[in-house]
Amino acid sequence: MLAALLFVLIGFALLQVPVNNLAGTGAKLTFFDMFYPVSGAFVGTGLGVIAVVVMQLLNLTLHGFAGVATGSLLILLATTRLLPMIAGVVAFSKDSKKVLIIPAVAMMAFLVHPIGLQSWYFTLLWLIPFAAWPFRNKFLLARSLQTTFVSHAVGGAVWIWAFPTTAAFWTALIPIVLLERSIFSVGMSASYILMNNLMTIIPIKNFATIDKKYLFKKLSFGK
Repeated sequence: MLAALLFVLIGFALLQVPVNNLAGTGAKLTFFDMFYPVSGAFVGTGLGVIAVVVMQLLNLTLHGFAGVATGSLLILLATTRLLPMIAGVVAFSKDSKKVLIIPAVAMMAFLVHPIGLQSWYFTLLWLIPFAAWPFRNKFLLARSLQTTFVSHAVGGAVWIWAFPTTAAFWTALIPIVLLERSIFSVGMSASYILMNNLMTIIPIKNFATIDKKYLFKKLSFGK
């Protein structure tokens, strides 16, 4: 629980540091987007998901619960932010091929939408988790790349149903997504390494999983 609290505090702080606006929306991408998926690897998938939800609730409390209908707020959170985040935590922490069901379902959900069918080529981005999977246990960057595109797949599938879009919108997003997710993959890998080392200097033992392979003294990106 102490490790989960640590992730909540760090994640909440990172939520306050914007990186870029999500194309076509008023939503802001922050350093948090490069950090939150790694929580499940240290505290377990369940606690990692809870930590992410608490981070978002704290952020909303600070920036604007007031004036937002509760039902609408919960729907907005679940569809546009929380579901992709939960998928990201699961994808990073779970070493099971069942994780690939997530982008597969997301692709189908996208393609059954009329605009999604017109933009079918956009879903080719979500084949990246399948391509990265054989390398996820050998290379941290592959694990991060798989994770960020699983999260993106869920976000894209939700977004096309939640908001009006056009085929041109999705076409224009492709180079932006490739650049953005590449940056997120590097940032996520760095977050994992930093948190892995931070866990070794906090004076509380046995409260989180530490990967000795990624300690600064033994740092190796291969197995």
